[in-house]
Amino acid sequence: MPAKSTDIHATEASRDISVSPTFPELVSAFARIGLMSFGGPAAQIALMHKICVEEKRWINEDRYLHALNYCMLLPGPEAQQLATYIGWLLHGVRGGIVAGLLFVLPGLAVILGLSTFYALYQDTGLVAGLFFGLKAAVLAIVVEAVIRIGRRALKTGFHRGLAAAAFVSLFFFSLPFPLVVLAAAAIGLAHARGAPSAPAEIVEEMVARPPFLRQFAALLFWVAVWLAPLPILWLFLPETALPEVQTFFSKMALVTFGGAYAVLAYVAQVAVDHYAWLKPGEMLDGLALAETTPGPLVLVLSYIGFLAGFRQSGALDPLVGGLLGGLLAAWATFIPSFIWIFAGAPYIERLRGNRLLGAALSAITAAVVGVILNLAVWFSLHVVFTRVEPVDLASLGPLTLSVPQPVWSSLDGQALFIAVVSAVMIFRFHLGVGKTLIAAGALGLAARFLL
Repeated sequence: MPAKSTDIHATEASRDISVSPTFPELVSAFARIGLMSFGGPAAQIALMHKICVEEKRWINEDRYLHALNYCMLLPGPEAQQLATYIGWLLHGVRGGIVAGLLFVLPGLAVILGLSTFYALYQDTGLVAGLFFGLKAAVLAIVVEAVIRIGRRALKTGFHRGLAAAAFVSLFFFSLPFPLVVLAAAAIGLAHARGAPSAPAEIVEEMVARPPFLRQFAALLFWVAVWLAPLPILWLFLPETALPEVQTFFSKMALVTFGGAYAVLAYVAQVAVDHYAWLKPGEMLDGLALAETTPGPLVLVLSYIGFLAGFRQSGALDPLVGGLLGGLLAAWATFIPSFIWIFAGAPYIERLRGNRLLGAALSAITAAVVGVILNLAVWFSLHVVFTRVEPVDLASLGPLTLSVPQPVWSSLDGQALFIAVVSAVMIFRFHLGVGKTLIAAGALGLAARFLL
């Protein structure tokens, strides 16, 4: 049983726990989840539901959905946060640490291995052909994400309007992604305050108020753990990209609402244009890599960190710099998940059923649909056309209305064909991500070597 100090939630939350697992049972289950968590957050959330709610009956449906709603509101990978939340609920802090780490570590090991292979051999015909096919298939996967999340989030005209406004803000005006997300949350709260409350609505307090000093100490401890590498990097490796990798991805961890899809366009802009860690097309390769691995799709950030450390390694061996860069990107991205759960969840538990919190969540989710749609269009243009040029249409005060315009003579027929085949496999035959990517990779190899 977990220690008493970690069981703030245990007494009253126990009514939502049908069967209490032993700690080894928890470790075994989340090791299994970590190895099987392919297919993005929707598939990962469904997998945890199947194992923790349906098979093991560790928590009931209401408790699971409450945890999921909280994690959806947070920045960062919601599936990993959900794993941490469930582990915390069942076995306190040690359960949360183990569940959160086991959800990430298998995919992290794979992405670092693939990033090493990519950095060393990407210019060979074999790897170039493979990734040519994979990034064409990613188009269909991103479009499916837009449709899947849109069906769940856009249930009212208000939410559809938020999604459209988010898309216009990003695609036509290139507004910063964090600003769009924060604006959506504020609009959602304002809309909820102006709407009448349901007369029978009751906000139930599920747990007692947690001790403030203990929670504040937990917050300080996890923030210190999160930022601990920074002074070491600036002191001993200032000539490498590693300090900037830690700094940049620590900032991104605070604004990555919507996961990898939603934040990738913003990361691409900074990583390519500001830091010059990657070339534009390599962002697509990174997402294709992340799609082939278990764990959160935001592991693509470890691929970016690997290439940054590999190419700007200073006196370090490039492979050592790359591995450190990939690990630092993961550290900066995933440690905040423990902060949100261990320091914040006991308080959020008391807001179960709160109308305003739900309004902010639904507004952010609606805006994320527009963000992902922007990413889908951006991907489509850069995969199907080899040349895309921005065209300024008008100036509206401090904002510039511009549109990325493809050069039609640069249309890549092979990439378009693979993208269409991938879409048919996903939408018509409902094949999984793994089979689709294997077929697309094979088509990419064939296009490079046989055509």
